[in-house]
Amino acid sequence: MTKIACIFPGQGSQYVGMGKDLFATSWGNEVLETGKRVLGEEFIRVLFEGPDEELKKTANTQPAILLTSAAAWQGIQESGLQPDYFAGHSLGEYSAYVAAGSISLAEALSVVRRRGELMQAAVPEGQGAMAAILGLETLKVVEACEKARAETGGIVGPANYNSPGQIVISGETDAVQKACQYAKELGAKRAMPLAVSGPFHSPLMKDVGRDLRPVLESINWQQLSAPVISNIDAAEVTDLGVVVESLVRQVSGAVLWEQTIRHLGEQGVDTFIELGPGKVLTGLVKKILPGVTLLNVEDLTSLEKLLAYLKESR
Repeated sequence: MTKIACIFPGQGSQYVGMGKDLFATSWGNEVLETGKRVLGEEFIRVLFEGPDEELKKTANTQPAILLTSAAAWQGIQESGLQPDYFAGHSLGEYSAYVAAGSISLAEALSVVRRRGELMQAAVPEGQGAMAAILGLETLKVVEACEKARAETGGIVGPANYNSPGQIVISGETDAVQKACQYAKELGAKRAMPLAVSGPFHSPLMKDVGRDLRPVLESINWQQLSAPVISNIDAAEVTDLGVVVESLVRQVSGAVLWEQTIRHLGEQGVDTFIELGPGKVLTGLVKKILPGVTLLNVEDLTSLEKLLAYLKESR
């Protein structure tokens, strides 16, 4: 019997105009109106028209991706789909909680807007960085970071375990640059700086978690319709008592994405549906679990394909 996980993208998947045709539908317009009410008309203008630099600001990117993912999720509701699991990459974990019915869209938009503002302001520009290390095994990436820390005295470590041979590191700029140098010496195919506004998922974000905690604690979390897999430990969240703690720790801890997908594979999940802009997660899942069925919804064309597939597979 088919087991389905819905997965939701994080920062980096955004583009100007994403989800526009989804928002033009009757159900998508309801999602859009919630976005307008919570974030204002100007935010919607940036989402649809840009400029790109404005959309790339973390405080805009995060609610924009969440809103688009929510519209994609809303679009598949008519199929009666009830996924077995939900998971999201970093910011996408909030989309997963919305889809699981644990937090309302309006509340989630307020939280991620605040999360984005805090993350954007946490470290002065230029003092933090992230880089993708490609084609190097995990232990050697950790070794490169340890060497860089020893030499520079700075903070650097793995931030995203994305897929085999793709690990993102994060920390203070000098330490990240040095870790990239060591990673190449240890055999990495590439060590690629990322265009981000801060050293996300590193200890430099610890104060963000502290400031975000009261915001998360003010939410009246509801029972989940299916387990959400937590980024911080790749474990199933079924108990509401751990939600706030895991989301606080997530800001400064590494995203265990490869481990999350492997866990879902062990539970028998054979179909993954990515909901939101782009197909970044689809590409990662393909590397982690070759052979599973991969679908996505980011516009009306991909939604129609998914609905047709679900109808045929019943």
